[in-house]
Amino acid sequence: MKILFLSSLYSPHVGGGAEIVLQRTVEGLKARGDDVVVLATGPQPGLHASEVRGVKVYRAGLLNTYWHYSEQRPGALARLGWHLRDRYNSGMRRFIGEVIARENVQLVVCHNLAGWSVAAWDEINKAQLPVVQVLHDMYLLCPGSNMFRKNSACNTPCTLCRSFRQGHAERSAQVDAVVGVSRFLLDRLRSQNFFRKAQAQVIYNASPMADGAVSGRFGEPRGADRPLRFGYMGTLSEQKGLRWMIEQFRKLSFPATLSIAGRGQLDYEQELKALADAPNIEFVGYQSPESFYRQIDVAIVPSIWHEPFGLVAVEACAHAVPVIASQRGGLPEIIQEEVNGLLCDPSEPQSLGQAMTRLNRDPVLRDRLASQARASVEHFLDQERMLDHYQALFQHVVQNRSPRHDNDIALYSL
Repeated sequence: MKILFLSSLYSPHVGGGAEIVLQRTVEGLKARGDDVVVLATGPQPGLHASEVRGVKVYRAGLLNTYWHYSEQRPGALARLGWHLRDRYNSGMRRFIGEVIARENVQLVVCHNLAGWSVAAWDEINKAQLPVVQVLHDMYLLCPGSNMFRKNSACNTPCTLCRSFRQGHAERSAQVDAVVGVSRFLLDRLRSQNFFRKAQAQVIYNASPMADGAVSGRFGEPRGADRPLRFGYMGTLSEQKGLRWMIEQFRKLSFPATLSIAGRGQLDYEQELKALADAPNIEFVGYQSPESFYRQIDVAIVPSIWHEPFGLVAVEACAHAVPVIASQRGGLPEIIQEEVNGLLCDPSEPQSLGQAMTRLNRDPVLRDRLASQARASVEHFLDQERMLDHYQALFQHVVQNRSPRHDNDIALYSL
């Protein structure tokens, strides 16, 4: 089967966990014998093909005001213009049609659609091909993909988001199957009348770890003179709750350190560093999980938005590091109270500091959580299981798709 994977970004352009999981999926299916090709956006005009680790990757120059993969965040007016164009970017359709024709594609699997817009579904439908949509975020409900505004999570789309996403739910009727990387994410989209005709399934992201990932972690007693080491790994952005974490950490009454690994928009990083101006808080930049989790005792995932999944929580547990996580989005599907970590609530700011204090005061609990962490996420570490689910779904969609006629879906340009 010839499968085209459509994505906003693809390696080496990695915006987050979605691109990491996509690359693992594509390479894993290729290793199993599937014929795979990728189409992503890029900074150069036109359509260009290259190879990434043996996978053929097309990159199409984004027909918008700027390419969205940038360290420097554009101004508000520029972002508004970008999102207006991205409501329905008809210009990007020709790249999809060209690759479909060149590669004799049999199935299209859409991942993040930012840059492509839902115009992609129309072009795939025009080619009479089955389409699977994998949901990694809330792009289809919110131009910012995160349903996060004025430092708080949105429970329903606001007026502006509804305007920018008018007609998208109806267009989703063209999708044959939809995959949520968490139950929370799938339910959130379907509650807004998306994918009414699609087969729906949750397939959790897999984060395979080497068998030796936890070697050396147990049997490392914390000396009485060593402070408890907390750590955060991930994108540095407002919705990730970094301000909340830093403020709560600075109120702790016991010796502790906080290491913050990751990168974000340069201006926001500077704001965080000014807020965290203390000798026991360190920004360490990019770190590999294998290196970072050996340097900390407790991981913190303090998201104040509805985190669609939470790959970093899985990776921390896989390295036998207990996690303090927000009770938001898909995180409670990973972190279980007093099994592999503790849950806190952004609506109760003190709950994060209380969780940190509890793990400092109760080393027995902390050690128990660490000893149980790896086993609690074993099902999230099995990439072969994830690939089995995807292959079974793809085969089912291709074999059972009913012919679709143009008048089944009302096609229109926004």
